[in-house]
Amino acid sequence: MQIDVERSKKVKSILVTLPKPENDKSPYFTLAEKYNLKLDFRGFIHVEGVSAKDVRKEKVNFADFSAVIFTSKNAVDHFFRVCEEMRFEVSAELKYFCISETIALYLQKYIQYRKRKIFFGKQTAQDLEDVLKKHNKEKFLFPCSDVANEETQRWLQENGYDFTPAVLFRTVISDIKDLKDVFYDIIVFFSPSSVQSLYENFPDFIQNNTRIAAFGATTQQALLEHGLILYIPAPTPNAPSMTMAIEQYIKQVNK
Repeated sequence: MQIDVERSKKVKSILVTLPKPENDKSPYFTLAEKYNLKLDFRGFIHVEGVSAKDVRKEKVNFADFSAVIFTSKNAVDHFFRVCEEMRFEVSAELKYFCISETIALYLQKYIQYRKRKIFFGKQTAQDLEDVLKKHNKEKFLFPCSDVANEETQRWLQENGYDFTPAVLFRTVISDIKDLKDVFYDIIVFFSPSSVQSLYENFPDFIQNNTRIAAFGATTQQALLEHGLILYIPAPTPNAPSMTMAIEQYIKQVNK
C-alpha cells in the first residue's frame, strides 16, 4: 500500500479496518457526515469457526462449567454455535460475565436476558473484579480465538480463578492487496492481528503522511514495534472511544 506524500495535514479520508457495519447507526457515519469525509470500511482480518468435533478433541466439556466469560461478540456467537453443533443444552443456571455492557446486551440474540444471571464490566477483565470476587468459586469457561487476549487470561490466572480457555474460532488474515494504490489520511486499527495483516499484505508498507489511529494498548504496541508513528490513541481519559479520539484530532488539523 502506497501513501500519497502530497497529502496535506487536513483529514479528508478514513479507512476503518473493520467490516462495514450492518446498519447506518455507526458513529463513524456521523463523523464522516459532520466533517465531509470519505469513509471506507474493510476487514483486515476475519473469523472462522472451529468445529464442534475439534473442540471435543481438546476435551473441553461445556457441562463442567458454571459460568462463562465473554470478551467479544465473536466469542458469544461461536459459543452458542458450538453448543448447537454439539446439541448441548445451555443450563438456565449458567452465569455470564461480559467484559462490557454492549456484549452483555448482545446475549439477547441467544437467551432471554432478564431471566439469566448476567454481569458486565466497562471494558477489561479488571473492571469485572468486584463482581468476579463474589463468584470466585465458579468454574469459568473462557471462549476465545487462537490469538486470545493474553491480558485477560493472565489477569484471571494471577488472581487465582478456575478458568479454562476454549478456542472456538480462529482469526484469519484477509486478502486486501487490492488496496495497494488507494490512499487514506487516517487508517484505524483495532487489534494486533489487523496490524499483522497490513504487513502480510504489504511487506514494504511505508507510513509517509498517513495518520495511524489505534484502539487498545496491545494494538498500539504492535504498531510501534513496526516503527509506525501513532497519531491517535484510544481509549484515553479525554477520549474513551475511537471516534471521539479521531474527532478531537480532526478538530485540530481541519481548521
